[in-house]
Amino acid sequence: MGTINKPVVGIIGTGAIGGFYGLMLARAGFNVHFLLRSEFSAVAERGLQVDSAVHGKLTLDPVQAYSAAEDMPPCDWLLVGAKTTSTAGLAPAIVQAGKPDAKVLVLQNGLDVEDSLRELLPDSLHVLGGLCLICVHRDGPGQITHQALGAVNVGYHSGPAVDEAARMALVEEGAGLFRSAGIDSQAMPNLHQARWQKLIWNIPYNGLSVLLGASTTPLMADADSRALIQALMAEVVQGAQACGHQIPAGYAEYLFTMTEKMPDYWPSMYHDFSHQRPLELEAIYARPLAAAKAAGCELPRIEALYRSLSFIDRRNI
Repeated sequence: MGTINKPVVGIIGTGAIGGFYGLMLARAGFNVHFLLRSEFSAVAERGLQVDSAVHGKLTLDPVQAYSAAEDMPPCDWLLVGAKTTSTAGLAPAIVQAGKPDAKVLVLQNGLDVEDSLRELLPDSLHVLGGLCLICVHRDGPGQITHQALGAVNVGYHSGPAVDEAARMALVEEGAGLFRSAGIDSQAMPNLHQARWQKLIWNIPYNGLSVLLGASTTPLMADADSRALIQALMAEVVQGAQACGHQIPAGYAEYLFTMTEKMPDYWPSMYHDFSHQRPLELEAIYARPLAAAKAAGCELPRIEALYRSLSFIDRRNI
């Protein structure tokens, strides 16, 4: 791709996820524009820093930073990195910053996160889902630590792409953006199934980090927490199957083993909890529970975890 053809990329929500992927795309020569709220002045003055165990210390300075979406140029691709708890407020910024037929890639955790955004956006916009398999967190304004992994798997959610071929072409284009920035990216033919697969990791580790006050290494070192993680993973697989998704055999075991090999990691929900931000309980717990229940499947352990976290969440804010 020559520079002329490179799409203009906008980052809506420049936290750990948006900041990391935006910086990687900018370093690969893409024209990337970052929308920031509270961190605007810090990033405009000092740029973005990523301290990566994989890529080393990376800096993007100057950053094309904006405090208002109306100041951004029209973007071909918009990467939504904000938390699911703030989704409703994002739609006006997306409409403002996107070209009329822009591709909106939702890099959020949870089930059906695209649905709540879709109903607030014009039909001409494509909505895609991105599943980030990455250990990354914010250390301060414009400062991001990347500990491990980094892949983004992309699937089509909804929009004007009429048939499977048109949808997959856009998915491949999205995956191609990341690949040209040195990031592993796979096209997902079934986004809904892929979201369930990601929950096999998110449901146990996010919730237990908050409930037990423990990061991944101690959770994986103790026989009781290991057994609980495996039981929760098995329930997620059960819920996915009840909703009609065939999870690949051995996938839960693969994620469990992968976590044993990972550096010690505090999941994103723990960071939200420790900063007294609302927890992403609706997307990660309530929706999968409701979907499974509608399919006639009870998930008692996940339900117990969800109710415990709801109690903690209300007392924490």
